[in-house]
Amino acid sequence: MPAEWHKHAATWLTYPHNEDSWPGKIDTIFPSYHLFIKTLAECEKVCISALDDAMRQHVVSALKSIGTNMDNVEVLVIPSNDAWCRDHGPAFLLNHNDGRRALVNWNHNAWGGKYPYELDTEIPLHIADYLHGKGVALDVFSPGIVMEGGSIDVNGCGDLLTTTSCLLNPNRNPDLTQQQIERYLIDYYGVENVIWLGDGIVGDDTDGHVDDLSRFVADDTIITAVEDDRWDDNYEPLQANLKALNRCRLANGKQPTIVELPMPDMVSYEDQRLPASYANFYIANGKVIFPTYRCLSDNEAAYVLEECFPDREIIGIDSTDIIWGLGSFHCLSQQQPDV
Repeated sequence: MPAEWHKHAATWLTYPHNEDSWPGKIDTIFPSYHLFIKTLAECEKVCISALDDAMRQHVVSALKSIGTNMDNVEVLVIPSNDAWCRDHGPAFLLNHNDGRRALVNWNHNAWGGKYPYELDTEIPLHIADYLHGKGVALDVFSPGIVMEGGSIDVNGCGDLLTTTSCLLNPNRNPDLTQQQIERYLIDYYGVENVIWLGDGIVGDDTDGHVDDLSRFVADDTIITAVEDDRWDDNYEPLQANLKALNRCRLANGKQPTIVELPMPDMVSYEDQRLPASYANFYIANGKVIFPTYRCLSDNEAAYVLEECFPDREIIGIDSTDIIWGLGSFHCLSQQQPDV
């Protein structure tokens, strides 16, 4: 699996429609969500799965109305339960020796059976059929276990980040040991070295996805969220993960460079703390799109990301309403690498 900064052939999205994911305010997310699509379409193709043909037509109309480059947008009908394409979408692999492509069809159980998922777990096969119809030759692998794209991050050089709180949770693959799960990661993501972190942030209903915590930003560099307030509930788990990263080694035996990323101010809605994190950024062709939360830390996060990605434009998009769904731009997207 290439790193996210590898050139994309496309970004895949599943258009939001499930009001239960944003109870009472789903309509408020679309200005930011549509801006995310418009920004992506400036630099790469965007493939959007719509629930039905009526929604497909609505999506096209909405994106045209804000001046989106529709030459880079394709909206197709694929039934879905929810919008979190990072987790129910396929993982794309490349064979660097001969250029062959593959798609991994992991099982999806909505983060331990928390929500309906019978349509979402079929989406990778729908995408495979679509790509085959477009003349894209790729192998399809179905490992037969539950895995979510937001639970891992790779550098394309043999290393993978994940968390014990998610992958070892009995609501995913209760019959598998840590060693067995690691073997699946090695076999189906094409990695050599698995770096295990601990707990996730408060409010994360995925049981601790790593894409809210720590991400590769270069072959040998990991950015990780830190909380400065010792009285904040996120302080201890993020410090524990920082210590684990400072002890870890890459597949090449070297210690990675660790970059600290601030946390935003607490974001709450209806007395519920939400999993707001700047680590949920998405690396697109020539751009990095990161969530903002209407606080001063937004500027600090932008500066840190600019230092990590000097050759890419850093774009912040307001995620204060989107995060009520308990995820942001990285959770909503899945990259299809170019050859």
